[in-house]
Amino acid sequence: MKLWQKGHDSAPQVDAFTVGPDREMDEQLAEADLLGSLAHTRMLGAIGLLTAQELASVQAELKTIYHRVAQEGFRIDDGVEDVHSQVELMLTEKLGEVGKKIHSGRSRNDQVLVDLRIFLRRAIMEIVGDTLRLFEMLQGLSERYKDVLMPGYTHMQVAMPSSFGLWFGAFAESLADDMQVMLAAYRVVNRNPLGSAAGYGSSFPLDRQLTTELLGFDTPAYNVVYAQMGRGKTERIVAQALATLAQTLARLASDNVMFLNQNFDFISYPPELTTGSSIMPHKKNPDVWEIMRGRCNLLQGLPGQIAMLTTNLPLGYNRDLQLLKETLFPALQQMREALQMADFMLRHIEVRRNILDERKYDYMFSVETVNNLVLGGMPFREAYRKVGMEIESGEFSPSKEIRHTHIGSIGNLCNRQIAALMEEVVAGFDFEHVREAELNLVK
Repeated sequence: MKLWQKGHDSAPQVDAFTVGPDREMDEQLAEADLLGSLAHTRMLGAIGLLTAQELASVQAELKTIYHRVAQEGFRIDDGVEDVHSQVELMLTEKLGEVGKKIHSGRSRNDQVLVDLRIFLRRAIMEIVGDTLRLFEMLQGLSERYKDVLMPGYTHMQVAMPSSFGLWFGAFAESLADDMQVMLAAYRVVNRNPLGSAAGYGSSFPLDRQLTTELLGFDTPAYNVVYAQMGRGKTERIVAQALATLAQTLARLASDNVMFLNQNFDFISYPPELTTGSSIMPHKKNPDVWEIMRGRCNLLQGLPGQIAMLTTNLPLGYNRDLQLLKETLFPALQQMREALQMADFMLRHIEVRRNILDERKYDYMFSVETVNNLVLGGMPFREAYRKVGMEIESGEFSPSKEIRHTHIGSIGNLCNRQIAALMEEVVAGFDFEHVREAELNLVK
């Protein structure tokens, strides 16, 4: 069944090539499609295109299907082209001719647009929740290990004293910035394209403000041509937010791989969280972090992949855009899995104490020694030269007392202030408004 069919079938080869795995992707959009239809049919009733009786029957059946999908999942029947066709078919089989009326004032173009935006905002809600849990884990570790020193590096050379509190806290603050980017993506996503039809509006007096309010969108996507142009651009913006978050996780993973190395030996994990070698019985491989690093590095390439798919497409809908689902949907799931696995691993991290007692780290206290001489009245350049000559001659004997007290340093992590940054950005999403709108549609 195809909504556009006019008496002849496509060649099987054409169907197989153009549809590909799109039907499987569409099954993930079922709840979003039903929400869109619930809002759209209420609007059709408000402008007189459905009678009160027709509206009541359509609404009741859409809600029944929605709750069934939420509990049991959704399957597109063989021979049915997409999620929109399947929902309309189910309504028509149950209600007869009134089921065919729900497409009035709509195109599959704006149906898929609204489905994708509802689906994406739900995915963003889940990713924000996962990120917040990882953030809280990192902040807790930062506080727990704030007094445990470790080496800091520049150019992969031992540089200055750091601490595990500083290290964990750095990734927490990075996540807060990542959520700023995610919030910007969410603001773009949460605009209503329903009513743009095939990209040129409708002669029906559609009430687009009503569907915007019913679906919990911030505003309509006003210009109907731009609403269609927004497909691809919206996904690319979401992909950029994912890539930003993936960069943080990739660096966290890379540090874990490095610090688990025996030459560093800063951290460890229980054996059940590592893997072994088929030939070397001593190995404890950080496979989880390596796979995470690899997946997150691939996610950082996602905006470029979407850009290559959508660059310079002509005005209006183009079938190329269908392929965005194959690119973006798995990425959203992989992002969630990475966030959840990072949280799981860090729950079991073991930090080694007294690392800096080893003599090979003595030179990292040279800056502290220089600063102490400056505080005693010696000019900085003279103090630098004095300590440098002591290092060259092998006479350097450092004091390992650390007195870093300024904002964001070892002795002043500012975790409370960083938590406030995260709280502020998460509050900006206003997810509760969206949840309430969706609940009102289906209750």
